Amino acid sequence: MKIGLIDVDGHNFPNLALMKLSAWHKAQGDSVEWWWGWEQYDRVYMSKVFDDTYSPDIPEPVNATEIIKGGTGYGLDNKLPDEIEHIYPDYSLYPKLTKDTAYGFLTRGCPRGCHFCIVSGKEGRRSVKVADLSEWWRDQKNIVLMDPNILACPQHMGLLGQLADSQAWVDINQGLDCRLLTEQNIAAINQIRLKDIHFAWDYMHETDAVLKGLRLYSAKARRKVNGAYGTVYCLTGYDTTMEENLYRIYTLRDMGYDPYVMIYDKPNAPSEVRMLQRWCNNRFIFKSEPDFKKYDPKRRR
Repeated sequence: MKIGLIDVDGHNFPNLALMKLSAWHKAQGDSVEWWWGWEQYDRVYMSKVFDDTYSPDIPEPVNATEIIKGGTGYGLDNKLPDEIEHIYPDYSLYPKLTKDTAYGFLTRGCPRGCHFCIVSGKEGRRSVKVADLSEWWRDQKNIVLMDPNILACPQHMGLLGQLADSQAWVDINQGLDCRLLTEQNIAAINQIRLKDIHFAWDYMHETDAVLKGLRLYSAKARRKVNGAYGTVYCLTGYDTTMEENLYRIYTLRDMGYDPYVMIYDKPNAPSEVRMLQRWCNNRFIFKSEPDFKKYDPKRRR
């Protein structure tokens, strides 16, 4: 078969599903390439992670006998078959983005069920182990772990140990649940070569649990990363006031963390929230003007 692939979101981050589909089809003897308009294809896969707000859909190609659409951008009820899900990805699809870097999941699902997040609807309200590191990593120097909540998995200590044993630089890009930090798993995290570490503080009603975890981590962390104990995502524009946004940002800064503003429904966000993001997420501005009320985005540096 002649297979065409379309990454609807673009090529700025590797599409893991397409990488696995490519690997599986090549193992069957099929030819696989990025779709273009001048060839005839037996099958074309269109994959999209984000909804139309961030990734507008594209017209279906006419030069294909069969078209299969998948990814959360097309719904939560589509999944790869097990024999494809657990194949070693075809990293050659994104040579620049995957050079000496492995991408994948060790766990899926999250028990939290946050209203703004699709993970529980797509993967379930439990964090379960789905793979060992060896399934998608073969001695690359860098690992990008995409798990939604690895610390909620009962086997997380063993999985953290696999990451540490790899001696690769690890980016846990979806963050760690600071409400689940313990002295034991912090000790395991300390053994991992982390490029950065991320946490989140989304709901104000979880303030006590979040701060307890962050204080424990700062007390037990082996070292700071990039001058801070870690980056903490702060969801704004969802159910917090501006006063609550500033409280989280100032509190985190005083604790030695780097706050990072995430905006819910950014295209429709108020201008004040957008300005808050510019002020907070630009480290030069954030350090030079510590008071948001004095921040003037029109002032020249």
